[in-house]
Amino acid sequence: MTNEVCAWAMNQPLEREYHDQEWGRVQKSDVYLFEFLTLEGAQAGLSWYTILKRREAYREAFCGYDIEQLSQMDDTHVEKIIEQHDVIKHRGKIASVFGNARAAKGLIAEYGSLANALWQFVDHQVVVNHWQTMDQIPTSTDASKALSKFLKKKGFKFVGETICYAFMQAVGMVNDHLVTCPYHQVVIDNEN
Repeated sequence: MTNEVCAWAMNQPLEREYHDQEWGRVQKSDVYLFEFLTLEGAQAGLSWYTILKRREAYREAFCGYDIEQLSQMDDTHVEKIIEQHDVIKHRGKIASVFGNARAAKGLIAEYGSLANALWQFVDHQVVVNHWQTMDQIPTSTDASKALSKFLKKKGFKFVGETICYAFMQAVGMVNDHLVTCPYHQVVIDNEN
């Protein structure tokens, strides 16, 4: 078996660095989880590289993903963000962050943390897949469909089943590194 890294991460050094250091690693910080709900929603219809290279601008635009602070903001902040930050200029996606922060606060109040609310969809355990090729990896699963439905019901926007699956991959709810990728085992070892 060769040590081939997941093909999607081979286009740009920034993608490779993200793949090697973050993608698929278990994350349970509410701030990190909210960041990735935001970034995955922003990515819809675009390449992940387009979002990754703007990651710092997103952090600046959205107050370091301070859920409390963002929950106090509304659509009147959209134009200022567009003018001052190198984010995707989609007004609906930008405005959704404020509503999503309010919805996240509700989940934190109900579940104790955003992590508890989101990780329940994998029974608080990493789902370890054993894909041989990139074309075997699904774009959504029953769990991502259930997560999407749950988040929409709780008031979140830009959380479709494909976005939710990409989110689950990113924050380590599922290990979708190919079995030929050395990081497939690294992720497993970091959990034990």
